Amino acid sequence: MTNAQLYQRLLNLQQQRPVTVIGAAVIDVIADAYALPWRGCDIELKQQSVNIGGCALNIAVALKRLGISAHNALPLGQGVWAEIVRNNLAREGVTSLIDNASGDNGWCLALVEPDGERTFMSFSGVENAWSEEWLARLPVEDHALVSLSGYQLAAPCGELLVNWLENATGATALIDFGPRIADIPEPLMQRIMACRPVVSLNRQEAELIAERWALPDSMPGFGEQWLARFGAPVIVRQDKDGAWYFSENESGLAAPFPTTVVDTIGAGDSHAGGMLAGLAAGWSLAEAVTLGNAVASWVVGHRGGDCAPTREELLLANKNV
Repeated sequence: MTNAQLYQRLLNLQQQRPVTVIGAAVIDVIADAYALPWRGCDIELKQQSVNIGGCALNIAVALKRLGISAHNALPLGQGVWAEIVRNNLAREGVTSLIDNASGDNGWCLALVEPDGERTFMSFSGVENAWSEEWLARLPVEDHALVSLSGYQLAAPCGELLVNWLENATGATALIDFGPRIADIPEPLMQRIMACRPVVSLNRQEAELIAERWALPDSMPGFGEQWLARFGAPVIVRQDKDGAWYFSENESGLAAPFPTTVVDTIGAGDSHAGGMLAGLAAGWSLAEAVTLGNAVASWVVGHRGGDCAPTREELLLANKNV
């Protein structure tokens, strides 16, 4: 899809499928680091900002700014961090089905190196304290899309969430496993994949999975073997080289949207938000992945984690390209 074609599709982006976003709302303390710390060192950091973040929150905000409504299940607690998250979500017009939980929200320190690469150190809060009572609040609708993150699936609450997913018949999960993919036990991973979710991986995560399941480590062989094994769609994000996508009906490489990278925080989450928006509008997988590429390209070209574009900003960026 060219920029001009994306522009025309964005003009008519209308939601056709319900969306539920499940996962974390946390605080990101973002700082520039000239290098990652090594054992016993003491490095000087330059704080960029304190932002709301978390995979699910970033996806929820990206969807909202693209004009897609969602049922957001982002546990909000009681404490300093929770209040910051709640106030910022209110400014975005985003609410959560789970509010005033016991305990505070988690936070993470994000170190950004000079080339834009980021490294997280996370502290868990109520976002990983899922219960049957919370899950009972979530709607289960036919033809719905459900967003899940590997951070919660790898946590102690992971089995509870998988139980819920297995019973959410008629819904399709989109899962971005993230860096915690190696921490999910094999029996639980097999149950997740039996639900035939749409899975989004970055380059490193795909390499981990290739080693774990003896799949080819290059494209398109990886995607072909993935389909043969699971019969479920997979997307492998290749950063500036675009993103591969594979499903039973279509496969290929979605073109990138060139940009100058200044900060990669939130890029994967925003890519998932763009894909969800496209799928919710009834777009093909190829078109949805291309929208994800466009959103992620915008995000990495802006400093700070809270920078998902509105539909109007994407339209303006692609109008005359």
